[in-house]
Amino acid sequence: MTSTLPAVASDAAAAAAPVQLPSTQASPSSDKRSLTVRPVVRFRGSPPDLILCAVLLAAILLVQGWNIAGYPALSDDEGTYLAQAWAVQQGDGLAHYTYWYDHPPLGWIQIALLTWIPAAIAPDSMDVGTMRLAMLLVSAVSAVLLYVLARRLWLPRWAAGLAMVLFGLSPLAVVLQREIFLDNLAVLWMLLAFCLAASPSRHLWHHFGAGMAAAVGVLTKETMLVVLPALLVTMWRYSHRDTRKFAITGAVTACALIGLGYPLYALLKGELLPGAGHVSLWDGITFQMGRPGSGFILDTGSGSYGVLQSWLYYDRVLPIGGLAAALLLLLVLRWSVTARALAGPALAVAILALVAMRPSGYLPAMYVIQALPFLALVLAGAVASVAHAVLRRFREPGEPVLFTGVRWAVALALAASAVGYVAPRWYDGNRIAATVDANGPYRAAAAWMATEVKDRPDARVLVDDALWLDLVHAGYEPGLGAIWFYKADLDPAVTRTMPRGWRDLDYVVASPTVRRDATDLPTVKAALRHSEKVAEFGEGADRVEIRRVRDGSSAGDDR
Repeated sequence: MTSTLPAVASDAAAAAAPVQLPSTQASPSSDKRSLTVRPVVRFRGSPPDLILCAVLLAAILLVQGWNIAGYPALSDDEGTYLAQAWAVQQGDGLAHYTYWYDHPPLGWIQIALLTWIPAAIAPDSMDVGTMRLAMLLVSAVSAVLLYVLARRLWLPRWAAGLAMVLFGLSPLAVVLQREIFLDNLAVLWMLLAFCLAASPSRHLWHHFGAGMAAAVGVLTKETMLVVLPALLVTMWRYSHRDTRKFAITGAVTACALIGLGYPLYALLKGELLPGAGHVSLWDGITFQMGRPGSGFILDTGSGSYGVLQSWLYYDRVLPIGGLAAALLLLLVLRWSVTARALAGPALAVAILALVAMRPSGYLPAMYVIQALPFLALVLAGAVASVAHAVLRRFREPGEPVLFTGVRWAVALALAASAVGYVAPRWYDGNRIAATVDANGPYRAAAAWMATEVKDRPDARVLVDDALWLDLVHAGYEPGLGAIWFYKADLDPAVTRTMPRGWRDLDYVVASPTVRRDATDLPTVKAALRHSEKVAEFGEGADRVEIRRVRDGSSAGDDR
């Protein structure tokens, strides 16, 4: 069902040339009470929108793609998701080791699809640095969806472009959107859900599709679950009142049915509840919920505070400005049409901020990815609202020319100040991303292991997941020759092949991740202690060491 009934427009939509419907009383004073009607912008049929979006998209892809394999440093999470995607491509199951329900597998199944063609053409290129290029497609689709959503939320064209710039060119976004993270895929699906929820056509299938897209987003990264209330607010705001109950019921039903497919999968495999000899979904959930908290985000001694500082190191404008804009919009919700139009994204920012501030919660560095599109939307919306309040029209009827000039001078001064503050900081952040090679030590270590240990094809090597696929392509046997270091202590399927523990190992590729996490892994810790450095690449805390494990027969105590 559809409706063509007009909807009241945002005060930020002035640039979209709304139609003015006069009131029934034909008097001069009645013109001031005219109703502004929401313009329905068909993105595919609007050349100015298409041109602006295409130009901004080209800039985003250029900045994000330049030196994508060199910066930032490879992370173990990226390697894990890509290795699991490789296992799916190989038909070896849902993971390269025992799948233990740490995250729903739909995320790396999508990564497997994205990397399938390049992996088929050049199998040896299936490594983290090269396959980051697949994330450019995700960034491109997400940026376009954000622009479409901004227009559907009644933002003028220039404000939609501003939201796209904030989302795609902020140094924080450039760094995090390059990486192979499930959060980036989940954001794409959630943006699609918001676009369907705010569809001007108001078809029921759009709302059902929003529920389905939201479910895929949650199954891609389960933490997206907290954004669903904001999606419902958007759907309520933009659905027609005559079909609202059907629309929301259908969306919730579609989301729930698809979401329940994951526990159903575990149930059919006999892995829903804990039991002897198998992993379980329940154990995975309790592990995620029971992870040690990283402390209150504003406590300077906490891990969460360190994560916050790492975000603000790259950009302060988008996180702080976006949060302030969201809170402002929620505070003026009753009086501002713009605030009501952006209520869903503003609520999403508020919820994600509250979750991040839990003193007992665990805050990963990639968490902010889920907030980036909503931060960009509300910040652009707030700027558009301020601009409209200052300018309104080129000139108010009867207003002296001096007053008009003052208003324009104020607007231009504010814009120049904002650009003057943001541009140099963004330039510095993006210049680092475009020029610094943080992954030279990883590439050198992978090359050394591929050439210097060629006489030991049966060598057993502990390595982090960022380099695991490199060693597999170099000829090391997956799981037995190249061993993801966590599994040496935590996976019974691996520990059974190491009856002598660390003594059954030949080498350890001691990356920063391995050295950091070895303190909680007895076998890895012992292997590092009873090894000698034979090669080193890089320097300082970012160095990668190749360490040969000494013969355990004369090594003494193994702990």
